[in-house]
Order: sequence, then structure tokens, then C-alpha cells
Amino acid sequence: MNNNVNILNMKNVNYLISGVLAVAVIILFVMQCSDNKTEQNTVGNKFANFGDSVSSLPVAYFYIDTLLQNYNFAKDLNEQITRKQENARANLTQQARNLESEINEFRYKAQNGAFLTQARAEQEQERLMKKQQDLQNMDAKLTQELIDETNRMNEQLRDTIMSHLRIFNQDKKYQIIISSDATNPIFLADEVYNITGEIVDYLNRRWSGNPGN
Repeated sequence: MNNNVNILNMKNVNYLISGVLAVAVIILFVMQCSDNKTEQNTVGNKFANFGDSVSSLPVAYFYIDTLLQNYNFAKDLNEQITRKQENARANLTQQARNLESEINEFRYKAQNGAFLTQARAEQEQERLMKKQQDLQNMDAKLTQELIDETNRMNEQLRDTIMSHLRIFNQDKKYQIIISSDATNPIFLADEVYNITGEIVDYLNRRWSGNPGN
């Protein structure tokens, strides 16, 4: 009986799930005026009231990375996906170890002629290869589920921020609120326009159920 039975090495089993919490681009243009004439009057009034002060421009920006690091809702979503990722990895890792043990036992038996017939050895080999393929399929399935869940959470996070920014801006009356990200970086801007802290505080008050003033 040929003892050199070929079995795929378990090192090739990709059972580590990769989960990311990618954040979609958030660029919000909030127009508070009903028509162009009203808009011009509003902007004109701002400059009339504030003169040449840089703070008179109805423009603001925020750092999306800082917002996501400090927004409690975003942190909660990140913790949820991280827990799911860790649970999936632990489950797959345990099953991979069990299979690796079975493969090692099979190799030992094959090398020491423990199988009564070549056919029995080949049958066991096929069983283990199928089990390994099933594990790889499970890995791919869980990875896709995590990607889908991450995308769903990103949508929920984006929609929540956009919705609350509209409410936030009812009093602020900025004409443009822009976020910094890879596709729309802020290369130069006066710090007076940075409202990241205000937005984080406002979002966290909303998330805690205490909007305040």
C-alpha cells in the first residue's frame, strides 16, 4: 500500500476573518435658504454683522477620524463587529485544529501501514479533504457575512450622522459643512472653522438620549 497519501496542508486553510469598519464619505451641503435671493440676503447679513472677521463665513468642517474615535454610537458599532469577528475566528480556529489533528493521525497511520487496504486509506483521505473544503467554505461564508454586516453598519452610521447634522445645523445655519477624508482632504483651513468637537458633543448627547441645548 502506498503510504505517501497526499493531504492538503492545514497551513493553507485561511481561517482568519478580516473585518473592517470602513467609513463612507460624509459631505453635507446644508442650504437653509428657500431661494437665491434669500440666500444672498442671509450671507450678506452675516458679513454686515461680523465685518471682516474670518468667523463670519458660513462654512465649517470636521475631522471624520476624530469624530468616529469619539462618537459613542460609532464605538458601539465597532465593538459589535469586533465581537462577531472574534467569535467567528475562535470557532474556525478550533475546527481547524481538530481537522489538523485528524490529518496528522491519518498521516501516521498511512506511514505505518495501519490501513487494511489502499481503498480504505483513499476513503479516509477523501473524507478529510472534503472536511477541509467545508471548513474553507465556512471561512468564506463567515467572511462575507462580516463584510455585509460591516457595510450595513456603515450605512446606519452614515445615515445617523447625516440626519443629526441637519438638526445640528438648524441653529448653526452653516451654508456648507464638509468632512475631511481620503477623497476630500482639507489641506489648509483656519482652525476657527473646525467644529469637530461641537459635533461629537452633540452626537453623543443625542446617543445618550439627552439632547440638551
